[in-house]
Amino acid sequence: MPLDSSTRVLAIRHGETAWNRDKRIQGQLDVPLNDTGRAQAQRLGEVLAGESVDVVYSSDLGRARETAAAAAAALGHPVHLDPGLRERSFGVFQGQTWQEIAERWPDHSERWRRRDPDFGAEGGETLQEFYARSVSAVERVLQQHAGQTVLIMTHGGVLDCLYRAATRLPLQAPRTWTLGNAAINRLLFSDAGFTLVGWNDDAHLGGLGLDELA
Repeated sequence: MPLDSSTRVLAIRHGETAWNRDKRIQGQLDVPLNDTGRAQAQRLGEVLAGESVDVVYSSDLGRARETAAAAAAALGHPVHLDPGLRERSFGVFQGQTWQEIAERWPDHSERWRRRDPDFGAEGGETLQEFYARSVSAVERVLQQHAGQTVLIMTHGGVLDCLYRAATRLPLQAPRTWTLGNAAINRLLFSDAGFTLVGWNDDAHLGGLGLDELA
């Protein structure tokens, strides 16, 4: 669908959960925000109150829904839920820590950490499948709101895919960018694809949460 003008995108990762802090893989399991995550959501709502946003979309997983609710309330918009915006399904890896995965499935862990596009844990998505699913879901949403400003509340893996789509980086390239909880990422979307405008703006969080690469 051709776009008359660029669509502005605020793409945001949900607030922190206990599993984020424990380095435990959440995937599509429904893990709630922790106290820090709820505080991040409140701060996010406060800073977004000054933004001109036309519509709010969110993953239907609870941690994203709860963060989106705070943002949408400040903006005076409802939240539109879209399961296409969910995190990658990690199959049997879900619920395990990074260390537990390395110990239990060393060969699979190595393929995962190497970012093998064709690897997916048993019962989960391959990296290539996840990229195709998540980026097409975001594009589908944006094509419905051409020329508007769209807030998308989603997950670290989806944001990683959007960063790669905007910078034309291959899936296998090591990640060198931060995917902070409740940080604001800005992109443009047009018929030429995604363009990166700003990344990981977390000034509103005042040090709340984890200070590391996601």
